[in-house]
Parts: sequence; C-alpha cells; structure tokens
Amino acid sequence: MVKVSIIVPVYQVEKYLRKCLDSLVNQSLQEIEILVINDGSPDQSQIIIDEFQKKHPLKIKSFTKENGGLSDARNFGLDRATGEFIGFVDSDDEVSENMFEEMYFLAKKHAADMVICNLQKVDQFGNVTQKLTQIPNMPEKIILRKNLSVFSDLSYFACNKIFKRELFKNKRFKKGVHFEDIQLIPQLLLDCKTIAQTQNYHYHYLERTDSISKTHTRKGLDILEAVEEVNFYFKDSQYSDKKEALQNFNILEGVYTFLAYLAFVKEDEVYREMDEALKSFIKKHQILRREIFSYKRFEKNYLLSLPLKKKIYYLAYFTGFNQLVRKFI
Repeated sequence: MVKVSIIVPVYQVEKYLRKCLDSLVNQSLQEIEILVINDGSPDQSQIIIDEFQKKHPLKIKSFTKENGGLSDARNFGLDRATGEFIGFVDSDDEVSENMFEEMYFLAKKHAADMVICNLQKVDQFGNVTQKLTQIPNMPEKIILRKNLSVFSDLSYFACNKIFKRELFKNKRFKKGVHFEDIQLIPQLLLDCKTIAQTQNYHYHYLERTDSISKTHTRKGLDILEAVEEVNFYFKDSQYSDKKEALQNFNILEGVYTFLAYLAFVKEDEVYREMDEALKSFIKKHQILRREIFSYKRFEKNYLLSLPLKKKIYYLAYFTGFNQLVRKFI
C-alpha cells in the first residue's frame, strides 16, 4: 500500500533537481511513490529524472507533458496518485529524511485529515536564512471546531503539508494564476475536522533570485482573487458561523500579504491599479483600520511582532504616505 504520494512538478531546475530527488528517494518512509512531472522543461531535467527512475524504479514514476504551469503539473499528478495521503515538493527544494514518516505517523495517530510541519528558507549554499514556524503554542492534535484561529494563522504553502487524498476528490489547483496555494489550501482546510502538526523544520525552501516571487507585477492581484474565492467557499462550509476567523483571514492574506507584495511593484500605473484594488477589497469586507492594527496572529499582535522596517511600512501606508513607503522599501 502506498502511504504517501509525493508530487514533484519539474520545469527548468536542472541545477537543483538532483538534491531534491535525493532527499525524496532516501525517505525513511518506504511506502511512498514519487510522481515526477516534467512540465515541458527545455533543459536537461529529463536526463536527471531518467537517471533516478532507473535507480529507483519502485519509487520514481516519471511523466512528461506539455508545459502548462505549476498548477497544471500538480493536477496531472493528482489524477495519477494512488497514495493514502498526498504531498507536494517543489523541484528546487529539499526535505529532511524523516519528513513523510513523521507526518504520516501523526496523521494515523490523530486521525488527521491534514498534517503540517515547519519550514526553513535556505540559500544556494544550504545556509538557513529564515525559520518559518507554522503553529506555535498549539497541541500536536488540533480539532478545528475548537481552534479555528488556525484558519487565519496558517501560511498556506502546499509543500509543508500532507493531505488525505479524499480532500482532492472534487478540487484541483486553479490553472493560469499565481498564488494558487492561497486559493486552494484554505478550502481544503475548511473540509477538515482534525489536523496535526510537528514543530520540526522538515521542509527546506530554496530562496532563488530568479523565482516568480521576486517578480512583482499586476499578477499580485491574483492574491485578492484567491482570497475572494476562499470567502465564497467559507460561507457554505462547516465553519460558516465562525465569522471572526474569516475576517482575520481577510486581514492576513487580503491586506498584509497583498500589501507586502505591493511594496515591490515598480511600475507606477500598476501600483496605482493594485492600490485601488486593495482599497476596494477593504471597503467591500468592511475591514476597519483598528482591526488591521489589532489583528493577532498566534495570539500576538501581528504588527507589533514585525521587524521595525515592516512596522514603519504598514503604518505609513495606512496613514496615507504611500509614495514615501515605496522609497523607504
């Protein structure tokens, strides 16, 4: 029985792919399948995939398809996965040797629909540059009905989680957009009753200078669209009565996350368009300035917990000093 299907989309990652696949074929959990999806990559990635598939034919399942983007490649893998749980790993990242063993163990121990681990950012030399703690000061087992603050506290990466395969029965990543994780992962969480977590930093995220996240364009508007889709889904979910959790989600993802992206948009016309979109979002959801300033994440005031430069940035924006903010950042 395959316990975990690990989906790895591949596109122009020949410099990083060996390290990624090494960390997966050497997992301490043996009952896994690694679905490597070559998304029409024009480099030498397929040669590396073939090499690993030949050495590990029982673990590596190799697929090639026309280029369709990250969401399309993930969906391609979902359509072919057979595991009890699903995991996603980006092909330029690495994971710890026992990541999937511990997370699968926690899933079974607590009958959890989703399991979450911490992440750490690393540079090209493997040095840890930032630790991203996910749910501090919370128990290993989390019953969402009693702890829906998690909904607005979480970072919605796909890659540091495993999901019960049934969660994807009628759901797929949205194609042709950026920030597809913000659109889908909260919806999956809303279908869960119990989740589990480990405070181990199993996922090692490579911060690349040439990554999508470094290119700040009007694609950032996809953040607001994703948040709106989550709002729509929330209203018919089992937690529809937990309106405070939804408002806090809107503040974190629709305001703070969007504004963090907006700070690095260089084109004036695009900046103005996105600035107006944010103001419209805030007005539509009746988000008060005092709610933004008093928003708590992990039971601590979010704004006060930020580094000084970010505090100044957010405060300056909401007091009308937009242009000063851009120069400051």
